[in-house]
Formats: sequence, structure tokens, C-alpha cells
Amino acid sequence: MAVQIISILLSALLTENFVMVKFYGICPFLGVSKKVDTALGMGMAVTFVMALASAITWLANKFLLIPFGLEYLQTILFILIIAGLVQFVEMFIKKSMPSLYSALGIYLPLITTNCAVLGVTLLNVQNYPDSFLFALLYGIFAALGFTLAIVLMAGIREAMDESAIPEHFKGFPIALITAGLMSIAFMGFSGFSI
Repeated sequence: MAVQIISILLSALLTENFVMVKFYGICPFLGVSKKVDTALGMGMAVTFVMALASAITWLANKFLLIPFGLEYLQTILFILIIAGLVQFVEMFIKKSMPSLYSALGIYLPLITTNCAVLGVTLLNVQNYPDSFLFALLYGIFAALGFTLAIVLMAGIREAMDESAIPEHFKGFPIALITAGLMSIAFMGFSGFSI
């Protein structure tokens, strides 16, 4: 069991990183990765939503959809669950951390439509239909992989602000080049296994 957990951890963080390898969640990855603090806040919000969404959607699928033969409603139900969780997170951050709330801006409610969150819930019911623990851990580790990618990108972008970059590459073009190079680096982990 410990080997399976380590395998899930390494897979979600490195070899199958949602942003760098599967290319899920690119919108907030590029939009919120200008400052490390904001990127970390977004990563934590996504981690909270992904962890809870993984747990709730797995339970809903196992004990509601499958027994009643309603598996075809997975996507709709999962989106509704994710939207409710995002509303909760948004209200919490707005009350407790107004500066983070304003820094995240439109990207916070867009967690609802972040394909990484929906992707992890759908992969959980497909890959771990009989293990709540593995589904929950995969959701948490995938979210931490998202956080790792967005914080690394933010750190690189902060360093690039101090660098001499040709005028035509400043801003979004250099961010795309950087994301591509990071993706190549993460794909280098693809041969890594336990």
C-alpha cells in the first residue's frame, strides 16, 4: 500500500503533472503566475477544492450514481459539486484574506471551470473506483502538482522581471516560451517509476 501511495504521489506531482504534462488548468497557470504569493494562494485554493471535490464526487458516484444507474450524469453532478465548493472557497477568502481575493480576481471563480478540477474527479472514478483513499490522495497530490507548477512559474516570472529580455518577447510571449520549457523539463520525468 505504501508503494502505491508513493507511486500516486510521484505520478501526480511529476510524471503526470496536470499542468506541465496533461495541460489541464493552463488559464490560471498563465494568468495568476506573475507573483509567487498570488500563485501560492491560488494553488492552495485549488488544492482545497480538488481535495474536497475528489472526496465528494467519489462518494456521490459510488453511492448515488452507480446504484441508481445514473452514471451518465457524472459530468453534470461533478460540475455542480465543484461549483458549490468554489463558492464556499470564494466566500471564505473574501472574508478572511481580502488582499488575496482581489489579487486572484476573476481566476478564483474560474476554478469552477478549471478542467484540472473536473479532470481529477473524472480520473478518480475511472482509475480508483474501489478505493476512496487512493482517489482522495490522487486529488490532493494532483492539486499539489498544480501548486508546484504555478509557484515555479511565478518564481521564474518574477526573476524575468529583473532580466534583460528583448522587447518583442516581454510579457506573454516569454511566459509561453517559459511554460513550454518547463513542460519539456517535466516530461523528462516520464521514464521515472518505482
